[in-house]
Amino acid sequence: MILLLAEQSGPLREATTFRRLIAGAESNVAIGVCRLGHSAGWIGRVGDDELGRAILLRLRGEGVDLTHARADPAAPTGLVIRERREFGPIDVVYYRRGSAASRLGPDDLDEDYIRAARILHITGITPALSTACRDAVFAAADIARAAGVTVVLDPNLRLKLWSKDEARLILRELAGKADVLLPGAEEAELLTGENDPEAAARALLGLGPKLVVVKTGVDGSLAVSESEVVRVPAMPLARVVDPVGAGDAFAAGFHVGQLRGLSLPETLWLANRCGALAMTVPGDIEGLPRWDEVMDASQSDIRR
Repeated sequence: MILLLAEQSGPLREATTFRRLIAGAESNVAIGVCRLGHSAGWIGRVGDDELGRAILLRLRGEGVDLTHARADPAAPTGLVIRERREFGPIDVVYYRRGSAASRLGPDDLDEDYIRAARILHITGITPALSTACRDAVFAAADIARAAGVTVVLDPNLRLKLWSKDEARLILRELAGKADVLLPGAEEAELLTGENDPEAAARALLGLGPKLVVVKTGVDGSLAVSESEVVRVPAMPLARVVDPVGAGDAFAAGFHVGQLRGLSLPETLWLANRCGALAMTVPGDIEGLPRWDEVMDASQSDIRR
């Protein structure tokens, strides 16, 4: 999507000037992985318009493979408008119904391309956009699982796109096709009814994944499998500039930790720091760190 981010802090109704940026959970993760020194591709649609071209130009410039990105001449590029606040919840307005992204379907998938990956990253946003999008996400997960590709699901709950009941039903079903889940604490509670992150993670393991990693905000992150529980504290920040996109940065760090063969504690260390650094800059992708920036942020024995 194109993101219009308010320049002034306060309610969206009072904002008069905006910065034009780009946003989108899956594309954020792809950029984050590329900045950390690995390769990533993005499967999706934008409109065949100037805004769509701006998105593809930025993704290509970040090194993301766009072999299977399409410019749709029959639908516009989606739009999100976001207010800026120093504290409290941030209001977001979406213009996504009928957008090019909502027209993604199973026919947009290249099975050989998915089979060649090491990780397939999917979120709960895409299946909320349309029935065709939902079918595409489930089909991609099935292709990856059959080929032995690790499927990672970030629920990325957006209740402006669907109801809690519908989200819970679909995301629990999709979790059964994932190897790894990356929920936030509130998402884990919504999916399980458990308000304790470890109890929620154990309940989510019962749906089928091998590993559940719960992002616990200022407490860091918690990973639970059948054989171990790992907790890693958050990287302290003097000030949060913009919390949006931190979960995508966390996911990128998690993927790169796994791709580099780091241990689970080391992987969570990396993911936590990527998420923290993303919050020091306004915008969804502007704060996604590069490898040397992560290493400079904290002295550690996992330099590789």
